[in-house]
Amino acid sequence: MEMAEVLGSSELFHALNEEEFREMERMCRRHVFEAGTIIFRQDKEAEDIYIIENGLVSLLLELSPMDMRQIQAVSNSECFGWSAMVPPYQRSCTAKAVEKTRVFAFNGKDLRYLFFTNPRLCANIVSGVAYVLSQRLRATYTQLMGVTYQI
Repeated sequence: MEMAEVLGSSELFHALNEEEFREMERMCRRHVFEAGTIIFRQDKEAEDIYIIENGLVSLLLELSPMDMRQIQAVSNSECFGWSAMVPPYQRSCTAKAVEKTRVFAFNGKDLRYLFFTNPRLCANIVSGVAYVLSQRLRATYTQLMGVTYQI
């Protein structure tokens, strides 16, 4: 998939125009994570936000050093690492590549700096982050309803 196609289908950048996409392409870095790689850890500083080009990432809640629970899985064109855009810029979960995963990475500080250099673009990105958060909250609600229904 072409970068523009992946970014355009991402929930994070769905509201961007063509010029804004070009700006995002300039800010983007490509990474490849092998299966089993921990991409980031819960409670650590959040530096980057990611969009998956191809692959699968498990989002895990660390209850203790030996107890991790998958709370969600994300795949092609989906975003993860949103906490790089939301104070206190600390990871709320651990992300682990389930299979070889290619991502587009964006530095959270660089994206937040757009507030000063391109406020409209920053507002569109923040809107995308809010959308991602609302979808994650809805998915969590659905999971909890399944758990409580079974009791």
